[in-house]
Amino acid sequence: MQSLIPKIESQLAALSVPIALQLPDGRRVSAPGSRVTLAFSEWSALAKLAGRQIGSIGEAYVEGKVQIEGAMRDLFDAAVALVPSNPIEKSDTSWWSRLQRHAKSRGSHSLHKDAKQIEFHYDVSDDFYALWLDPRRVYSCAYYRTADMTLAQAQEAKLDHICKKLMLQPGERLLDVGSGWGGLLLWAAEHYGVDATGITLSKNQHAHVQQLIEEKGLQSRVRVELSDYRTLDETQPFDKISSIGMMEHVGAANMPTYFAKIHALLKPGGLVMNHGITSGGLDYQQLGAGMGDFIEKYIFPGGELLHVTHVLRDMAASGLEMVDTENLRPHYARTLWAWSDSLESKLIEAREVLEHTSNRAGNAERILRAYRLYLAGSAMSFEQGWISLHQMLATKPDGDAATGRLRGAQSVYPFARDYIYK
Repeated sequence: MQSLIPKIESQLAALSVPIALQLPDGRRVSAPGSRVTLAFSEWSALAKLAGRQIGSIGEAYVEGKVQIEGAMRDLFDAAVALVPSNPIEKSDTSWWSRLQRHAKSRGSHSLHKDAKQIEFHYDVSDDFYALWLDPRRVYSCAYYRTADMTLAQAQEAKLDHICKKLMLQPGERLLDVGSGWGGLLLWAAEHYGVDATGITLSKNQHAHVQQLIEEKGLQSRVRVELSDYRTLDETQPFDKISSIGMMEHVGAANMPTYFAKIHALLKPGGLVMNHGITSGGLDYQQLGAGMGDFIEKYIFPGGELLHVTHVLRDMAASGLEMVDTENLRPHYARTLWAWSDSLESKLIEAREVLEHTSNRAGNAERILRAYRLYLAGSAMSFEQGWISLHQMLATKPDGDAATGRLRGAQSVYPFARDYIYK
């Protein structure tokens, strides 16, 4: 293991943010002005650093084999230089590898498995999420319409941005697929007068939203169901559909089924907003350097990413016509840093909350460490363009190109998109 030290010292010298290492034998290796220290208790974890396996170092931290002293922002400024190559490049794109990934994707997304995977992530602890999300608990990319917005303001701006894109009108029936803690569902009902239905697989989220509906006296116009999108009744289609942060959980193999179901649930001429994380590269499904494996194990089991072009292809194949696509990648980087900074400022409280409310008894410290790395690491990945976020607005053409509205429209979508910003 001693041969690793010269290699690691050369790596440290090349970093834009100096870091120090505490070796298992007590020695210290550092660059001048170090603001972050990684203390290793095992040589095997140090070998992962020499191999630039960022995800494996993260796993060693979660499992207590590495300690971190310093700010997450400084740590991940240094981590960018430790990534061995472009982590969105995928070298193995053979037909056999693609077939294996497709089979794995389909097998990971049954009704039962999806429910368990959602429970693993979202039902960790409502109180934990409430510590670092905005007051509405909007757990998706915010929209910083102006540079001086707070996180809470940017999340409300995002909710309104979506409602405007969907051209919501009083009395319309809105379906929100994967409704989370109810932010969009309630915003649309209160500000746009719609009749709103939300679905979720998270028992915690379902109970929370149901309580909010009752507190606000919206039982006649808003409802939330604990159900999978694949089981929804198609006999009463909706005027508008929103799916925010949902498609990441669908899986590549099930994407055609997902969009076919949305098509069946949407009225002819209606609009659907599909807002989700997309990959930065054409042919990969998770980040390299072990980062994707870390997220799969500790944060989002079963999560898969597709490039926006693949999403739009599957959307078009279902009969939906894309009319507007917007890239919000830098907005999500800023959102994630806001979440990360908020969690970092409340680490003691977060640890106590997890110890008393987590559904994974005895794992409070591991959960907290995983989320610290996940939030800051995701912010870095969005900043670097390794992953992205797209809002894709689509219509279900009604086949009527000559009557009822401007010739050729075939939907309620207008000829000009300036309506979004009025």
